[in-house]
Amino acid sequence: MIRPLRNLVAVLAALTGLALASGPALAAPVQKAAPAAAPVATKSLAPASAHNWNQTIVRTPRDSYLLGNPDGQIKLVEYVSYTCPHCAHFTQESDAQLRLGMIGPGKGSIEVRNFVRDPVDLTVALLTHCVPTKAFWPTHVMFLTRQPDWIGLEATATNAQRQRWTTGPLASRTRAIASDFKFYDMIATRGIDRPAADRCLADEALATRLAAATKEAEEKDYVQGTPSFVLNGLPLAGTASWAALKPQIEARMN
Repeated sequence: MIRPLRNLVAVLAALTGLALASGPALAAPVQKAAPAAAPVATKSLAPASAHNWNQTIVRTPRDSYLLGNPDGQIKLVEYVSYTCPHCAHFTQESDAQLRLGMIGPGKGSIEVRNFVRDPVDLTVALLTHCVPTKAFWPTHVMFLTRQPDWIGLEATATNAQRQRWTTGPLASRTRAIASDFKFYDMIATRGIDRPAADRCLADEALATRLAAATKEAEEKDYVQGTPSFVLNGLPLAGTASWAALKPQIEARMN
């Protein structure tokens, strides 16, 4: 289990004026009585049989990304943190199965929403928003499946590195993180050169919106850890793995 970087969260909260996720980073969601969350409004697309739904992705007004058929019977929302090992495990186990069994045939959609835990997580989130919409999904999967290659620096960083990550303007902090974690090299494989990446890493407006969306997730969907899921408008308690989620999806599919 990776420990939450509460000191770094406080720095980002000071920037945005909003509280980011500060509870146990990997805690499973807690069951609470709550009204069902309203589904994301999306434009109706072609019938499932006439469309390659694995190629259909849209960026929503809330800065999330929705892959698949928005009119399908399954509407899955995933709250993700890029520094969360459980999120990486979920993606490694579920991506191919979801795309083959649910997304491809047009039976449903999956919407990825950021739940920002710390400045490293925020840095990756800003970079995944930097690519064209059609390139989001492979970029998202790349950062999660390659997480074991880069996450160790959180534990081994020098004091000087941590100082660069936590002081100064947002752009200087995120660029230091991108350099130290070699995120520039990773995002370059998606066609984003360093000047373009730097512009995205300086996007304070987006950083503020992602912080606000994190706060909203805590309040409306009762998200307390990642990954967390909302299935057909219902927040799922005790569901933080593909093994736990898969039967709940299958029970709702014809």
